Amino acid sequence: MEELRRNNKISDSTVSSESSSSTTKKADKIPRSAWKTLAILSSIATLVMYTETMLVPSLPNIISEFNLSYSLSPWILTTYLIVGAVMTPVTSSLAEIYGKRKILLVVMGVYAVGVTLGGLTTDFYSFIIARGMQGVGMSMFPIAFSVIREQFPKSRLAIGQGVITSMFASGSILGLLIGATISEYSGWRTTFLSILPVAILLPIVVWKFARIGEVHSDWMTMTTTTTSSSSPQQQTGSTDEKKSLDILGAATLAATIILFLLSLTFIETRATGSNSTQSISQLAILSAGCIASFVAFLVAERRAIHPLIDLKLLQNKILLFTNIMMIILGFSMFMVFQTIPILAESPPPAGFGYSITGTAAIQLPFSIILLIFGPTSGYIVSKLGSIRPAIMGYTINAFGFFMLATYHSEPWMVSVALAIISTGLSLGSVGLMNIVLLATPYKNMVTSIGMTSLLRIIGSSVGPAVAGVLMQGWQINVHGHAGSFPAPESYTLIFLMAAIMSIISIIMSLKIRKSLLENQNKDA
Repeated sequence: MEELRRNNKISDSTVSSESSSSTTKKADKIPRSAWKTLAILSSIATLVMYTETMLVPSLPNIISEFNLSYSLSPWILTTYLIVGAVMTPVTSSLAEIYGKRKILLVVMGVYAVGVTLGGLTTDFYSFIIARGMQGVGMSMFPIAFSVIREQFPKSRLAIGQGVITSMFASGSILGLLIGATISEYSGWRTTFLSILPVAILLPIVVWKFARIGEVHSDWMTMTTTTTSSSSPQQQTGSTDEKKSLDILGAATLAATIILFLLSLTFIETRATGSNSTQSISQLAILSAGCIASFVAFLVAERRAIHPLIDLKLLQNKILLFTNIMMIILGFSMFMVFQTIPILAESPPPAGFGYSITGTAAIQLPFSIILLIFGPTSGYIVSKLGSIRPAIMGYTINAFGFFMLATYHSEPWMVSVALAIISTGLSLGSVGLMNIVLLATPYKNMVTSIGMTSLLRIIGSSVGPAVAGVLMQGWQINVHGHAGSFPAPESYTLIFLMAAIMSIISIIMSLKIRKSLLENQNKDA
């Protein structure tokens, strides 16, 4: 009889184990609708990255056509990024209030109008307005990542992120191969008009086919568990709390970024010695305005019901360090994006004297490696966890930037260094984003993703401005060419600064690893 009981227990245990295994496999399965939605969202990423990448090799031509200084030229990129920085959290809040699908379609419509104006512009100021409208399009990505978070099982989340990252890379490759060719032979305005049909078609596809609003069962289970474990008062408060837009926060943030970038421009003006007394007074006024705007922003964020930057979330050490690393990532990468085309297209000995397509060829290895390592990084993160790939990625980044600072006298050296940097970028960005997604409570997910994207874009908007100041500050004259060009020393300083930033990120990633281990020990 005792033996029969033991056999029954073993049998029940086996059935329970098999049932648990079956349930786990079912929970880990990615639904077909999730793959379809991922494909549509990836197409949006491809479109946006194509538009941006096709423009980068044309920067020297745009600078020449509009007769811009190197310190003023970064506004071609930073206008797009500033608007994206401000609109990203605003759009995230609107998505929570009115629904992700509706807001995503509105944002894509504004982007399509901006692309149209970019192809028709005839002066620098109208071009900047078009770039600002295109910047609104950047705010669609927090929505896209939150949709992936909802529809993919937790264990397969990094795969979805990796696919979107690879589509960014595919858009870059198309921009460098097709966009640069169109720009060289038909002008940079034609590149905008060439993608207009796709920009109009994609919102229709999203409206008819994308399954936005569905939540995968394992996230639903987590939400139910969290809700049931909270008090009735907490449940009622989270449900009935009226949502609102942080308009004051958005305005003061925009003012802070713009005044800071204008201050950088006037620092360069003072350095060149033109009207030094006036530039000092202007710099003092701009700096004071920047500080006042920043203080007003902090006050607005403390009082806002739904702030752009949730200071309470940043009390979590893991999220704080991760977001700082995102700022550094955007800063260093866009500082280099601003610099490489000018180095490639400046006449020797200031640069390589390349055409637009030649410049695109130098940058192509970066995009190809990103395409390969985008999805691969997702699998690596799903196997090794998030922090180890992040540490590896930023270490590789530091090596690549140091190589770029030391060896940039030949085009192939620049291409190899960019390929190395791209490898580190893939590992680091996917690992960091996964840490943000997993370290954030589900109820704060859209806000947290929007905040992370915002901070990364802020770093991206400052990077080109710093590069422009350095290129304007160190210049040389080239025989047979009118005007002056950035000196080799300016490129060395730019790349060295990016390398130092990567080292800071490595230190912070080790801090994150320590915090994660401490949390694991507490749970144990």
